[in-house]
Amino acid sequence: MLLRLRYLLNRARRLSPANLLGFAGRIAAGSGRSRLGILIDMLWCSVRYETAFQDYADWDFHLLTGAERRTYMTHPKSNHLVERYNAKEFRHTFRDKVEFNAAFAPHIGRDWLDVRESTPEQLQAFGAKHGRIMAKVPDSLSGLGIKSHRADEISDWAAFRETLLAGRQFLLEEFITQHPDMASLEPTSVNSLRMITFAEKGKVTVLAAVLKMGNGGDVDNFSGGGMYTMLNEQGVAEHPAFDAAGGTFAVHPRSGTSIVGFQVPLYAETLALLDEVAGQVPEMPYIGWDVAIGPDRPMLIEGNPNSGVYQLKPSLSGVRTGLLPRYREVMHF
Repeated sequence: MLLRLRYLLNRARRLSPANLLGFAGRIAAGSGRSRLGILIDMLWCSVRYETAFQDYADWDFHLLTGAERRTYMTHPKSNHLVERYNAKEFRHTFRDKVEFNAAFAPHIGRDWLDVRESTPEQLQAFGAKHGRIMAKVPDSLSGLGIKSHRADEISDWAAFRETLLAGRQFLLEEFITQHPDMASLEPTSVNSLRMITFAEKGKVTVLAAVLKMGNGGDVDNFSGGGMYTMLNEQGVAEHPAFDAAGGTFAVHPRSGTSIVGFQVPLYAETLALLDEVAGQVPEMPYIGWDVAIGPDRPMLIEGNPNSGVYQLKPSLSGVRTGLLPRYREVMHF
């Protein structure tokens, strides 16, 4: 109760009236309900069910009964689980992308280097070898600070290095060559899986399996213009994807590839990879893994100690039950 009260007080201090009104207006416009009614319900759900405003919008809380709402995992609930299960002194391995690449080197599947420890000549050789390269801020979230570059467009590598350092883009990686089936969704970005796992006593359980897709940008992150849908136990997307603005997509709007019915390639190999890595840091049992599917193997992009929350959208799937019962069964809370 004390933890929940502290959370609610922090939420109240950070409350953005403009953000709240924007969500309420968008939902009201599509539901036929008044904005004031939606606004009051959003605030009630924030207190009663610990929903973030994006949670309320993403999972159609305005359509759900109280009993149905109680079945949904939310971002605040997930944050509580992170605090309970993931030891703070070990989170740095996952929060720093350079450290993560070093710790999970056999499963990264791509070349990378630390710009801070590299000369302009080494950067130029790296670019010449790979052509397209990705610069990343090691401790960024939601795809922020990630940008792709083409080596043939860089003329001054010393200046390029200084630009990277000034922007804290300390990690440089070769651009992942993904499986052609994955590239067929959106070729401009790596379309990845978010696999949320809980590891306990040598057993790894997948709590949620997510297919993320870009939509014209360098990244597939939901907050960066991307979209997602959930996968079944065989790695098949049974329902349309949706984005943070409320757009819904049975077919990818840019590529024309069908999202409904899409089979993720090498899915069994992905599950085997998770069995191998999820218990590597036993003090961090609750992780959201971003996995790319290469031409012949899955590879880790990063591990998120704050895994995020992903569930089916009721209006798209007809499913009006969230994943909270699944989390409770596996994580014993």
